[in-house]
Amino acid sequence: MQRFRRMRSLQKFVSVHASVLNHLNSERSFYSRANFKKNRAAALAEWRGLCAA
Repeated sequence: MQRFRRMRSLQKFVSVHASVLNHLNSERSFYSRANFKKNRAAALAEWRGLCAA
């Protein structure tokens, strides 16, 4: 990974990365495959809706 030249760029990247990770990440080991796929599809649909707006 390249180094960030400005602290502001790093902060912006980390902020976006954290929100995306929290939105899409779910603990796979706690759910059955069917529930995981359903939750993942819902999260991706919501994320695509937010990006399209």
